[in-house]
Amino acid sequence: MDIIERKSMLYKTGVEYGDYTINHVQGCAHGCKFPCYAMMMAKRFGKAKTYEEWCEPKIAINALEILDKEIPKLKDRIKSVHLCFSTDPFMYGYEEISKMSIAIIKKLNNAGIKCTVLTKGVLPIELATLSPENEYGITLVSLNEEFRNDMEPNTAPYQERLESLRALHDAGCKTWVSMEPYPTPNFIEQDLNEILETISFCDKIIFGRLNYNKKVSEYIDAKTFFNNSAREVITFCERHNKLYHIKEGTIRE
Repeated sequence: MDIIERKSMLYKTGVEYGDYTINHVQGCAHGCKFPCYAMMMAKRFGKAKTYEEWCEPKIAINALEILDKEIPKLKDRIKSVHLCFSTDPFMYGYEEISKMSIAIIKKLNNAGIKCTVLTKGVLPIELATLSPENEYGITLVSLNEEFRNDMEPNTAPYQERLESLRALHDAGCKTWVSMEPYPTPNFIEQDLNEILETISFCDKIIFGRLNYNKKVSEYIDAKTFFNNSAREVITFCERHNKLYHIKEGTIRE
């Protein structure tokens, strides 16, 4: 795969549930069509001209070298580092990206820094050997493979994601699921409770609405739908004693 060089790696994120983050890959082969906010920003700032270019990831070949310089300067300020907000650390079918991600997590853990991970790929079981403070998550907004093939064409099948998350949970790791961007019924009719029951083994659920899509604005009951869905997630998590976070703007009065 193509390579790039970066001048810096660790930076403070503006995402509401994040602290510091690292994006050691430019682009993402998963090709999500919700649309992908990271791709929209990349196109806006000239890092990718087209969807096709975005889907050809480039790995930062000097990521570990830069971390050796940045960690001593920043470690006292960092509560946690998230992998990743604008790419996928375990991109499906890209072993070199997975190996780099594991090396990055090890380096951060060795400096006493906790990592959180989110992927639409498969979480390697090797993660279970790293810091017990780490948190490992998958994105899951449906159980319908036809929907995945349409909206997340090159991601890992939902069952493979779930199995990898469950394996880490069974190994004693902290696990979580991001249910974002959750689609309206004019995308797909589905049972939210069925999805919640499927992920009931995880420790935390983050739920957020689908944005930046004309089809959502065309759905007349979108506000009521997301309000009710968010409350269903809250009720489920409270009943099962799980942590949860509802993304800002999902519930609208």
